[in-house]
Amino acid sequence: MFCDLAINYDPEARRCDLTLGDDFDLVLDLTPIPAIIMSVGLDRRADPDDPLPEGRSQFLAPSNFSERRGAIGDAFDPNGELTGSKLWLLDRAKQTETTRLLCEAWLEEALSWIEAETGQPAEIEVEWVRAGVLGYRVMVEDTSVSLTRRVAD
Repeated sequence: MFCDLAINYDPEARRCDLTLGDDFDLVLDLTPIPAIIMSVGLDRRADPDDPLPEGRSQFLAPSNFSERRGAIGDAFDPNGELTGSKLWLLDRAKQTETTRLLCEAWLEEALSWIEAETGQPAEIEVEWVRAGVLGYRVMVEDTSVSLTRRVAD
């Protein structure tokens, strides 16, 4: 069973906010939607061998923590598990099959916790919905979340 704070996603602004009820209390959500959105929306720390979208490398730019991003909460995880996804690495990607496959692999990585929670992996579909726009759908139990990501044409 899922239980998280409910969030509203604003597709125009491409950001989330907590949901308040009529009494101005925080609302709970018993679906996997908030957890999926957080898993996909937070930036997972890039591995040392992941090419950065700005074209930087350890040889061309000074090494610092923020260069490879990562969710701040990861510093507090006693097991060293990472949250979020590496989809931010697609910021300068081109519309290719490799980009689509990377998106699918990074979504599977970001949502791998679902199988441990439910016993079933998330169903993930990734496809080009139009020029420069990658669409993906995540299905967990009977709940589905569909989002898009722009890339270079």
